Amino acid sequence: MLSPTPLSLFCALLLCLPLAVIITITSPSTTTTATVPDGSRHNPVPDFVPAAKTHQRFSFKPPPPPPLEDDKYLLRVASRVNSKPPPGSPKKIAFLFLTISPLPFAPLWELYFNKTPKTLYNIYVHADPTYTYDPPFSGVFANRVIPSKPALRFTPTLTSAARRLLAHALLHDRSNYIFALLSASCIPIHSFNFSYETLTRSKKSFIEILNNEVGSYDRWAARGPEAMLPEVKLDDFRIGSQFWSLTRKHARIVVGDEMIWAKFNQPCVVWDTCYPEENYFPTLVHMRDPRGVVPATLTHVDWNGSSDGHPRMYEASEVGPQLIERLRKEKPRYGDDGTNGSDWSVRQRHDPFLFARKFSTHSIQPLLSIASDVIFKD
Repeated sequence: MLSPTPLSLFCALLLCLPLAVIITITSPSTTTTATVPDGSRHNPVPDFVPAAKTHQRFSFKPPPPPPLEDDKYLLRVASRVNSKPPPGSPKKIAFLFLTISPLPFAPLWELYFNKTPKTLYNIYVHADPTYTYDPPFSGVFANRVIPSKPALRFTPTLTSAARRLLAHALLHDRSNYIFALLSASCIPIHSFNFSYETLTRSKKSFIEILNNEVGSYDRWAARGPEAMLPEVKLDDFRIGSQFWSLTRKHARIVVGDEMIWAKFNQPCVVWDTCYPEENYFPTLVHMRDPRGVVPATLTHVDWNGSSDGHPRMYEASEVGPQLIERLRKEKPRYGDDGTNGSDWSVRQRHDPFLFARKFSTHSIQPLLSIASDVIFKD
């Protein structure tokens, strides 16, 4: 028997090399999971995005996606969520509280949500981080603060905060059917059950959309006489309450919008006519889906005797059963529904106000004293 020579061994090694390469290439790849950091211990819904699997064939790991505090990334992801609630699950109302102070009416809201199944609602709070919240949020508001940024009047930041609330609510729970924006000075004037039936029965958003209002041009030109052009013409510009209840469809439209937002996100050169939170939402919805709304807000406000751009504030001495009954009976102002006034059913509507503002912080005790027998008795 011949012994293998060094040359024959070398040739055999060359013949086996391709086979070894094939086995190496076709072996299963390992995977790594990239998670999105929430960046805040107050974030009630830290895992918005399913973990992304990436095939790792190199020694380095791919960079993680941007944090959800990056608004552009957050809004883009939120705009891609499923447009419909999951079949078979109850519809939920997403209550979006936008505040720059503690919530003075938290005890009243606690009673409002008391004994209500948590399968019917979610709460989200945008709290300006530059303010001190003492005492901190507790009860139904505990751990409901989303990653927040400063929000100031006469700037786009209040609108940014509302968009941020919508995005987090869309990503958090697919069962959120309608999204109601509220402020720290808002109170409920009906029971939860009454509000729930009113909002979840509707297939349309409730958002005030007013056309040809006094001062429309000044608001439109607040960023400069041609700053809104060509995307937002004066004829498309609308005014309305900053407090609305948007369907899931319209919430996705808002967070997915970049073109119209780019116009409203510019700084104003005339600050005293700069109210983007009252212009952006009605303008956008009017331009995208005017027939998909009831053009009215369900949050009552009294502009008689307004001061410095703020509506009338109800003092503790005014709070009583008569005030609540009066607010309930008043009819919302219906604006532009996209039909040029041809849809008479809109003018014949009398949707109920569900919330009201503004109330003095000192009115909490009078409100609590009539909560069970008046406010939550429909």
